[in-house]
Amino acid sequence: MSQFDELAQEFLAQKRIAVAGVSRSSSEAANGIYRTLRDKGYEVFAVNPNAETVEDDPCYASMQAIPGGVDGAILVTNPEQTTQIVQDCVTAGVPRVWMHNNTLMPSSVSDEGTAVCRENGIKVIAGGCPMMYFDPFHKCMKWVLDKMGRLPAA
Repeated sequence: MSQFDELAQEFLAQKRIAVAGVSRSSSEAANGIYRTLRDKGYEVFAVNPNAETVEDDPCYASMQAIPGGVDGAILVTNPEQTTQIVQDCVTAGVPRVWMHNNTLMPSSVSDEGTAVCRENGIKVIAGGCPMMYFDPFHKCMKWVLDKMGRLPAA
């Protein structure tokens, strides 16, 4: 098993997960991840400082605003926002961060944010997509990326 798979499976073994970057538009990638996790039985928390509700659920302005905290955060934002949200994760005591990377679209990965995670003992996955473990199309994409050597290294 690759180091990416080990980190991803450990991340997805958690049950309280925040998804930052969700939108009032349900067609966004973050919303798809949010819905999938919710439908799979995770306790998920939408994070967007500009929305009160997302996907008919409460939305939180920051990681610190989530009651009881979370076990991990998936960031589907631009790299500049990712770095800011990572700082919020540090303050909120979030132990795991997954920075989303859609192979065909812009990435959420931030080198600065990744460094902040590592400096603060946060387990970080800098790339890839959680959907690779749920959706058949994404599972095939994971297989292709693995064969091409394009899965993120831990």
